[in-house]
Amino acid sequence: QVRLVESGGGLVQAGGSLRLSCAASGRTLTRYAMGWFRQAPGKEREFVAAISAIGGKTYYTDSVKGRFTISRDNTKNTVYLQMNSLKPEDTAAYYCAADELTSTVLAGRSDYWGQGTQVTVSS
Repeated sequence: QVRLVESGGGLVQAGGSLRLSCAASGRTLTRYAMGWFRQAPGKEREFVAAISAIGGKTYYTDSVKGRFTISRDNTKNTVYLQMNSLKPEDTAAYYCAADELTSTVLAGRSDYWGQGTQVTVSS
């Protein structure tokens, strides 16, 4: 079992930055692809970013390319999402996900999910 705990959310003005963290326990993250998803009120959960287990290949949805950066520190069993130039439309609950297969993470069908952290961007 992998337990994921997100942190770092909060209220920020448009144009500001936040860094989300996803700390894992139970197993080392080395063998897991990791992803970030978000869900705004009244909307479906959507993919934001992912990073592969081997090689650290990154993936982003178009709306965050150039603004968000996903990274991982396997020594700390933690994955990060650096969010810059935040926009009001980035407001959502952000969830961390983990799975052994990158394709499964990208599809939103990960075995493991965190409880989420709220990000609110004011205009």
